[in-house]
Amino acid sequence: MRQLTKLAISSVCILSSVAVVGAIGQQAIRARVQSEKDRSAAPSFRLANASDRLVRLSDFRGKPVVLNLWATECGGCRAELPAFIQMDQRYRSKGLVVVGVSLDIMYSDLKNSTEGWARVKPFVKAKGIEYPILLDDGSVERVLKVTALPATYLIDRAGRIAATYTGVVDPSDLEANIKTILSER
Repeated sequence: MRQLTKLAISSVCILSSVAVVGAIGQQAIRARVQSEKDRSAAPSFRLANASDRLVRLSDFRGKPVVLNLWATECGGCRAELPAFIQMDQRYRSKGLVVVGVSLDIMYSDLKNSTEGWARVKPFVKAKGIEYPILLDDGSVERVLKVTALPATYLIDRAGRIAATYTGVVDPSDLEANIKTILSER
């Protein structure tokens, strides 16, 4: 099962990368913010950060969250990364939290979190990522039923999924949706 999931995620990410290289901006994914009554609760999870401290998604309750699932070798993930860095810098002071969840262990079929962090930490430093990064142990992939990377979830202050992007996000659409979520009380 793990190998099948890895193969499926790898295939979609490769296709995403080709689309980005061939037609950046034309293949970017847009998402509609669901009405508050139609939103479902984001699943709970608990993952370790680079300092081995456990972080729960619910730790951010009360703040809008951009939850980005990615892998270091995923071309589409790399292509959209500057948008997340920019959104973090632009909206952190307004209460937005950007959280990156690396699926490198599953994506690259690594043995454990030590191998995962050995790949992720230098990548995060080289890219200048300042928002929280967590390493998936397979639990997020399971509870969110991830079938492709990149995948991004916009979560409202109440901990509900307001919008879902599967593929490379359209930065202007993401920003418009962030503004919508930030304006909700």
